[in-house]
Amino acid sequence: MHFSPATSYDADNKIWSGPPDSYYFAPELSIGEIIYEEMRRHPKLIAQISDTENTILTHEELLLNSIRVATYMRNQGLNQNDIVGIIARNTTHIFAVTYACFFNGIAFHSLNILHDQETIERLYNLTKPCLIFCDGDEYEKVRAATKDLNVQIITMRNHTKDSFSIEEVLATPVGEKFQTARLEKGNDQTLAILCSSGTTGDPKAVTISNSRKILNPSPPLTTTDVQFGSSTLDWLSGLLTTVISGVYSTTRIITDCGFDAEYFFYLVEKYKITWAMQGTASMALMANSEEFERADFSSLRYFFYGGSRCSLEVQHKLRRVFSLDCMHFAYGLTELGTLASVNYHFDKKPNSSGRLTNGFKLKIINKQGEAQEPDAVGEICIYSGQYWDGYYGNRKESQHIRDNNLWFHTGDLGYMDDDGFLYIVERKKDMLKYKTMMYYPHEIESVISKMPDVADVCVFGVWNPYTGDEAAAAVVKKKGSDLHAQDVLDYVMEHVDATYKQLNGGALIVDELKRSANGKTNRLATKAYFLEVKDRN
Repeated sequence: MHFSPATSYDADNKIWSGPPDSYYFAPELSIGEIIYEEMRRHPKLIAQISDTENTILTHEELLLNSIRVATYMRNQGLNQNDIVGIIARNTTHIFAVTYACFFNGIAFHSLNILHDQETIERLYNLTKPCLIFCDGDEYEKVRAATKDLNVQIITMRNHTKDSFSIEEVLATPVGEKFQTARLEKGNDQTLAILCSSGTTGDPKAVTISNSRKILNPSPPLTTTDVQFGSSTLDWLSGLLTTVISGVYSTTRIITDCGFDAEYFFYLVEKYKITWAMQGTASMALMANSEEFERADFSSLRYFFYGGSRCSLEVQHKLRRVFSLDCMHFAYGLTELGTLASVNYHFDKKPNSSGRLTNGFKLKIINKQGEAQEPDAVGEICIYSGQYWDGYYGNRKESQHIRDNNLWFHTGDLGYMDDDGFLYIVERKKDMLKYKTMMYYPHEIESVISKMPDVADVCVFGVWNPYTGDEAAAAVVKKKGSDLHAQDVLDYVMEHVDATYKQLNGGALIVDELKRSANGKTNRLATKAYFLEVKDRN
């Protein structure tokens, strides 16, 4: 029986509310204190398996490694006002670094390995980390980006001759009476700093507090559960998976590579994975894999997905193969530090992002800022009831996304139905205007995605001074397909009546869509590539 939060509705104020906050653990405990005690409770159980590095760590071993890293940080004089940098893949010892930060009450600032030197320099000049843990693969880039900072760089793998290795850190002697640090600011203290997606602008450094809402994505798991998520620690989903696996003493499967559909199928079957969290981009890759119909998903109990829109056709295809009602479309913001809604009723409410999770309130506002009734589309605004320290070093943008009454203005358009289920329509900033008519890219994407030969699609507006935003599409065809751009143009013309929703800006077949560092489709970058190819031709 799945956990199913209810949502109440205040008709006078037109505000929806999730269930009240509940505490499985004592509310005054920090995330680090909980994980520390849970690791001590289950010393001999397996905590982590790296399939790519062929390593296995028990809770006892992972705890000792975490204490060694935490002690090293203390020996270096780091305190709770300092910040640790992370730019690394999911390798064997990166989670000892993560838990060490939790134990010490030190926030880490995690960036994606794909960030360029300029972005790394700009973001780390904001937070000024004292230590940076990175893979040797990115060592030179990180060193160049932080040349003006007084920072020590520690490599996690592929060590260079100039770097200090994680193995040297793990040789740190530890005392018999190690204790986790009590947080100076309580659970309002920053746990981690992640990056916004950067799909609509430059990435920002987003603070995440020690709030217990970070556990919202899942009901309490047990030591028999096996978790997997391909996201690294710069993704909210990567942080959530790391925290949840530590808090509930599950076995976590890790890999040091990006998502691959066939490899994911192999991992689920080999390790009997019960809990997984993936981005919606992975859904299309899974559904279009030749191995999908033969994969064994019988062990899965919870499969969370979110991050952007996902075609209903793809969702239904996965639902037909998954043996249990385990598919849960979820919605959240990095700024919230967790998921605000989860759909535990896919069969009844397909394509919904579900009901609100514990402690959240939501309202839908129109252009005048007025709250709307059920089924009315408007901007989604969320109240978390928790402390947020804002974008690090960016007070102006912090005030822009969160108003004086502490409501987050998400920039997403959606609506709530009469049963309190949330539906996401589109990003507010993605709205296009052709002549006098407004439309959204997803309206055309949903049509194109139904083409049998289409694996993925991104629609955007190409500016025409006479007509406005002309819709254009970048399309990824399925393997072995002979799909051409004209086929896409013809299909849209045949299936869409409105002239302003035609691909008046053209179509282009591409090998892959451009993505931001966290894996989301980057509409701006895909559009830029489209225009570059168009100009060359």
